[in-house]
Amino acid sequence: MKLILSIFAVFTFFNVYAEPLNNAELAFKIPLAKEPSTRPMTVAFIPAEKKYYIADGGLAPIGGEPFSKSQIHVYSEDGKYIKSSNPGFDNRSIYFNETTKSLETITYNVSSAAGFFPNTGIFKLELDDQGLLTNKSKTISGFSETFGSAGTIPSYDAKNNQYFAKQEKSHVVLVIDAASNEIKNEIMLDLEKAGVEHHDITDHYIAFTNQNGFELALLDVDHKKILTFDLNGKFKGATELPKSLKLRAKNHFNGLGYTNNGLFFLYIDSEGDFGTYYAYKIFK
Repeated sequence: MKLILSIFAVFTFFNVYAEPLNNAELAFKIPLAKEPSTRPMTVAFIPAEKKYYIADGGLAPIGGEPFSKSQIHVYSEDGKYIKSSNPGFDNRSIYFNETTKSLETITYNVSSAAGFFPNTGIFKLELDDQGLLTNKSKTISGFSETFGSAGTIPSYDAKNNQYFAKQEKSHVVLVIDAASNEIKNEIMLDLEKAGVEHHDITDHYIAFTNQNGFELALLDVDHKKILTFDLNGKFKGATELPKSLKLRAKNHFNGLGYTNNGLFFLYIDSEGDFGTYYAYKIFK
C-alpha cells in the first residue's frame, strides 16, 4: 500500500509541477517516406500500438465524390514508415481518445462555416489487430457551428471530454463540450503579455498538453518559440526553439501536433525528400 501511495505521489508531483523548458529538446524526427497526399496536418500516438499517425488534409471531396483523397500515414515509434491509408476525410485534427481507446479525426469545416461538405464532422477510425487503418469509420458527430472557424484544428481533452478550438486571426479559443457540442467557455489568450500579436502565432491550432497550469501551448512562428497558457488564457512561459530551424509561412496553418506522450510536433518541409516532422519535448 505504501508503495502504491508513493508511486501516486510521484506521478502527482510531476503532473502538477511540470513547467516549460527554457529550450525545447529534440526527441527524434520522422522523415516522411512518401510525398504527402495533400498537406501534413496533425499527429497522433497510440501507446499500446507504439505507432504514430500523421494525417494529411486540405483536399475536400471534388467532382461530386463524397470522399477526400487525403491520406493518413502510419509510422513506428522510432519514426519508420509502415503504411498509408485513405479513410476518405479532409483531416484537420487526429488524436487518440484515451477514454474510448479509439483513433479519431476532425475534418475541415467541422463548423460548416464555409458551407456543407460530405463526410464533415468527427469520426472514429477503425484499426485492425496490427494497429493499421482499415479505411472503415463511424460517425461520432456531424458538423457543429460551435467550432467557429472553418479551418480550426481542435485539440482534445479526454479527461474532461472537451475540445479546444482556436479561432483564426484571433486570441480566442473556444472550449466545446464533446457530449453536447455546446460552447462551455471562451478563453482569451493574453498575447500582449506573451509579447506577440495574432499574426505571429499559429492561426488555427492550439495544443492541449494535460499539464496542470500549463494546459495550452501554441507555436510562435515568427519568433521561433512555443508559448504556454493556462485555462484562463494567462501567459505562463515560452520555450525557445533553435534559431536555425527553417519555419515557413505554412507553419501558421498546418504541420503541427501534440501527442499524449508529451511531444510537440513541427513539420519542416525543407528537410528530406518529402519533409520531416520534428518531435520536441517542451516540459521538464
